[in-house]
Amino acid sequence: MSNNKQLLWEQDAIIRHIQLVLQSYKHWTGNDLVNMSDSPEEIAQQIFEAPFALVSHGTEADPIFNYGNRKALTTWELSWEEFTKMPSRQSAEEVVQEERDRLLQETEAKGFSNFSGVRISSTGKRFHIKNGIIWNLVDEQNQYCGQAAIYSNTVWL
Repeated sequence: MSNNKQLLWEQDAIIRHIQLVLQSYKHWTGNDLVNMSDSPEEIAQQIFEAPFALVSHGTEADPIFNYGNRKALTTWELSWEEFTKMPSRQSAEEVVQEERDRLLQETEAKGFSNFSGVRISSTGKRFHIKNGIIWNLVDEQNQYCGQAAIYSNTVWL
């Protein structure tokens, strides 16, 4: 899961990233995704072990996933190393790419969006996400840093 002996959620870069994800969620929705009274380290572990899937991608021309919690990794049937090398567009079949691209552009313009849609695991299993939320990641200077998504309702097709 990681090249050093620390658990994923114990790594400083992951802890900082989760704080960015959660602060951005609050920025756009006005709500906390989890109880923020715990330490950043405890929150990072809670997010990784959460019953919902949480993913994020960066700002590359062809954005690459830079985070997926255990639920997301299980759903996409990938290891951390595989997932964080995968362009996020590969999470959807070609036939729904236009819809996915429209959703990402809408979210970039509005800040966050609700979504539902069919996605595909690394082994070709299709699943329908219902009632997901996607939002822009923004830093302290309100600079765009990518996007994150959360969902807990999936139906395997």
